[in-house]
Formats: sequence, C-alpha cells, structure tokens
Amino acid sequence: MKTPARFVVCIDNSEYPISLELHKIYRVLPDKEAQTDGDMRIIDESGEDYLFPAEYFISIGVRKWIK
Repeated sequence: MKTPARFVVCIDNSEYPISLELHKIYRVLPDKEAQTDGDMRIIDESGEDYLFPAEYFISIGVRKWIK
C-alpha cells in the first residue's frame, strides 16, 4: 500500500529565505529520523529534498478528487 502524500505550508522562512517561500505549500517526504530530531524533509525551491525545522511549517490536509 502506498503512503499518501503529505503537504505543509511554510509559516517561517527567516533562516532560509532562498530555499523556502513564506505561505507556499511544500511536499514532505517520510523521514522518521528527521522527525525524531524535530525536522522535516521538504522538497524546497531547488527541487531537491532537505531538512528544515518542523516548526517552520503547518500540516494541511489535501483530498484526492476522483471524477
């Protein structure tokens, strides 16, 4: 079974203004070790995934629409 995609909104980019846009939606990649350390693995503006502090984001729910 495939893990559903998870998304967050950036609420603080003060330390990473080039990598993160304030109020933009980002995809989160699963990373249990990062989560344990208080971080999230995010696909940033470069298109690559990096660790950022989890407190910089708020999780959002996204539904899959089927026609």
